[in-house]
Amino acid sequence: MQKTIKNIAILGSTGSIGTQALEVVSENPSLFKVLLLTANNNAKLLIEQAVKYQPQHVAICDESKYCEVKEALSAYHIKVHAGHAAISELVTLSEIDIVLTAMVGFAGLEPTIAAIKAGKNIALANKETLVVAGELITALAKQHDVKILPVDSEHSAIFQCLAGEEQNSIEKIILTASGGPFRGKNAAQLTNVTAADALKHPNWVMGAKITIDSASLMNKGLEVVEAKWLFGLEADQIEVIVHPQSIVHSLVQFQDGSVKAQMGLPDMKLPIQYALGYPERIKNNYKRFSFTDYPSVTFEKPDITTFRNLGLVFEALNKGGNMPCIVNAANEIAVAAFLKGETGFLAMSEIIEVCMQQMPFISQPALDDYLNTDKQTRIFAQNLVTKLPLGITT
Repeated sequence: MQKTIKNIAILGSTGSIGTQALEVVSENPSLFKVLLLTANNNAKLLIEQAVKYQPQHVAICDESKYCEVKEALSAYHIKVHAGHAAISELVTLSEIDIVLTAMVGFAGLEPTIAAIKAGKNIALANKETLVVAGELITALAKQHDVKILPVDSEHSAIFQCLAGEEQNSIEKIILTASGGPFRGKNAAQLTNVTAADALKHPNWVMGAKITIDSASLMNKGLEVVEAKWLFGLEADQIEVIVHPQSIVHSLVQFQDGSVKAQMGLPDMKLPIQYALGYPERIKNNYKRFSFTDYPSVTFEKPDITTFRNLGLVFEALNKGGNMPCIVNAANEIAVAAFLKGETGFLAMSEIIEVCMQQMPFISQPALDDYLNTDKQTRIFAQNLVTKLPLGITT
């Protein structure tokens, strides 16, 4: 059994993953202590969390909220910081054992790099970090002898299936997708769907951005890129299959044709707990899976004709270089616009595709190239949203 308490930094503590991670901490006070909490702009919840968990440090990205947080926590022995640069510095604190990166989108890249360079193990919930700069991140992790422990349920499943199989070659991995709220619908039926429709995920409770990504299959595409870097695979070794019940979280097929699957009820606290407690499995009282409750589970091919994002991501992955970075930046702008009603559901794919065609391609990008690509793609994509809010094609 685990003997010492792990000191944890939670980047993005007010989001869906962050709040569930804090529940795991509450359930295991002898195993985990929170040292650092960060939030983007939800000062109210960050303050509540800080009062409850008493970390040494908190940071709010939105510098305009600094005084509010500082004043609210003035009676506590908690140091308050603000801004993205502060977070990248705080993750290097010597007392921190593991950094849970649950910030949304591209914003998670630089703090993750800083944590890796400081030798911190990473519990990775920010898939965009590997999508944007997978080659850079994995090389840094190897250089600094850092473990990257996946928190996404699908990648956690693959990670668990590979335990004890280090000497055996992977033939392919199979990532499962729920299909989201629009599974089975065609393009005509999706023309006028709203953000409220897309946010009604059938199985998982997640933040708005990842829920929209799930509805468009972009989330699964991002997971494909993440899987390539996490497990050292080629694109043709990664398959996606729709599994509406979300019980089989993903599978590994080995070179002898045998397949291992990881199963369980859809509960994000399970992969969070596994990553934070690794290599130990921690006992809990979560609801248990029963085969009799699921007498039938089904699988089907994804519809990449209607849900084009998955195919676009495979194109970007095969192209390499900064192309996945372009896709990620364009998607973040498109999703934000869709959530605000400024563009249509199907138009998001059009925006991404035009960005892939128009933005400069760099075959061997450095960190500055990724940062510039992200910035320029966002500007270009926002202009597309403004000029063509209903979509590029009819």
